[in-house]
Amino acid sequence: MFSCNSQNGKFSYGYASSPGKRSSMEDFYETRIDGVDGELVGLFGVFDGHGGARAAEYVKQNLFSNLIRHPKFISDTKSAIDSEFLKSENNQNRDAGSTASTAILVGDRLLVANVGDSRAVICRGGNAIAVSRDHKPDQTDERQRIEDAGGFVMWAGTWRVGGVLAVSRAFGDRLLKQYVVADPEIQEEKIDSSLEFLILASDGLWDVVSNEEAVAMIKPIQDPEQAAKRLMQEACQRGSADNITCVVVRFMANQGGTSRSVSA
Repeated sequence: MFSCNSQNGKFSYGYASSPGKRSSMEDFYETRIDGVDGELVGLFGVFDGHGGARAAEYVKQNLFSNLIRHPKFISDTKSAIDSEFLKSENNQNRDAGSTASTAILVGDRLLVANVGDSRAVICRGGNAIAVSRDHKPDQTDERQRIEDAGGFVMWAGTWRVGGVLAVSRAFGDRLLKQYVVADPEIQEEKIDSSLEFLILASDGLWDVVSNEEAVAMIKPIQDPEQAAKRLMQEACQRGSADNITCVVVRFMANQGGTSRSVSA
């Protein structure tokens, strides 16, 4: 766990991660501050692996490094995200796969790009707002897309692609690739004084804590590391059966005081 304030005092962040009740850890996270073309950029991600940790580890190690090298990263961030998500898809994991819930901070823009059922939630003006959609195979449009591609969705404890996979979009999963795509859904938010904080978390949190509960729980906690830890502990106490990873980014436009600096 770690807490850090950005160089320009615009945001601070922290994270917490635990295997929970699982014997193995397949969740990964990435937090980094970088300078790109003179702009200070924040990149945050939660990657929830399945079928082993290999795909999640690959995405953690490659996605953001590739993204900030993209020639249009600043000028056309959305197209850069699209192309780099697809490039990171070119790993050879047959059985392993991973979600990716990512947030990219560029200037006064927050871009959330999501694949799978990890989730991004913001607090704006005191309200909890989901800024990503869980990609589940029983969603009408996702099921239609899978069936149009020649696949099927069936109930096996939960709705699953081919009776196997409980998410409809992921990295890896070569054996199901024609149905389980890595196309991200991207949502853009303006960073202004009404935007208080962002939560990125794996479904180990969201299975047992609602968006509104998570926001209410950490609203009074100024330190983002303590906030992330609080969410993780609450998920454990509520009996989450999965790995739990939380990243909290607190925006500082509407807060007094100065932040300590770190080098990018």
